[in-house]
Amino acid sequence: MGVVNPELATLVPRRALPLALCALAAVLIVLAGCGRSSAGPNDEGRVTKITDGDTLRVQLNAGVEEKVRLIGIDTPEVHGAGGLRECFGKEASARLATLVPVGTVVRLVIDAEPRDRYGRLLAYVYRVSDDLFVNLDMARSGHAAPLTIAPNVAFADEFVEAAADAREADRGLWSVCGGPDVEI
Repeated sequence: MGVVNPELATLVPRRALPLALCALAAVLIVLAGCGRSSAGPNDEGRVTKITDGDTLRVQLNAGVEEKVRLIGIDTPEVHGAGGLRECFGKEASARLATLVPVGTVVRLVIDAEPRDRYGRLLAYVYRVSDDLFVNLDMARSGHAAPLTIAPNVAFADEFVEAAADAREADRGLWSVCGGPDVEI
């Protein structure tokens, strides 16, 4: 056994030291989690606001409200830098509000990178009541174009295929605007 500092030995009994270290470790673990607002891989929550066609706010069951950006799709802008407005932006926002109106319980599934440069949580969004894959529905219905940003590519092929089907069927923004990114 090593040399024990006699001053320390009188302050902290030998048996109490491991308990004190465990208690300190537990406090540090709890403090490390405080202020953390990232969702787990399959967190559920309620929609509190639709921002636009590919962004919404969700109150997670843990009590944290997150701004969530739907992975793999891009919808026309309704408000952007300098007041940018794009063709079919209002319709895309209305479609998302129809799929997951305020109060809807959703499941958020995170891919490889959980946040974008704006701090938004990046997620695949599923409506819990029927397991509807919201991101894919937006592309399939013609309300969104595919947007693949590595490393979040788990469903990239499905989004590209769904948008191609919408384009070929002349649905949504493909019919009204001729395609995405058309300013009005």
